[in-house]
Amino acid sequence: MSDWFKIGVITKPQGINGEMRVLPTTDDPERFGLLDEVYVRSSCGMETVYKIKSTRSQKGFVVIKFEGINDRNGAEKLVRSVILIPPDKALPLDEDEYFIRDLIGLKVQTEDGTTVGTIKDVFPTGANDVYIIDAGEKSFMIPAIKDVVLDVSMEAGIMTVRLMEGLEELTT
Repeated sequence: MSDWFKIGVITKPQGINGEMRVLPTTDDPERFGLLDEVYVRSSCGMETVYKIKSTRSQKGFVVIKFEGINDRNGAEKLVRSVILIPPDKALPLDEDEYFIRDLIGLKVQTEDGTTVGTIKDVFPTGANDVYIIDAGEKSFMIPAIKDVVLDVSMEAGIMTVRLMEGLEELTT
């Protein structure tokens, strides 16, 4: 299950009928409504398959109800659990879209071929993602915009970028 996608974290029970509030970790929280079942990994590492009875959005969260979880006590046992799906249940990507987990570790180079570091994290900001680049002794950030990210070759494991003014000196 190491290649599975984490799509949410159960944060607390919602009411008394076994519903749970989920913090979505997916770009499209509506995707919960497209699923019949999910895998839940508890904080102690135990994994269980749950059939989804219902989902709804509420103030940035997803409220989910699993079959077999019928009261607040059952829901409380799943708090801090992670909701996972297999890769074949992932939503299809548009052109020039990538899963964050596939970007982590990519070598980042400038258009002249100079290596500036590797992607160590991706920070979503709403307008665009920001890539955190590990450059050895230091780290810096670049925006995930077309003016900066020129090419991504997943096959070669390389992202080619044009550094914005002011970032060049951070890489030397």
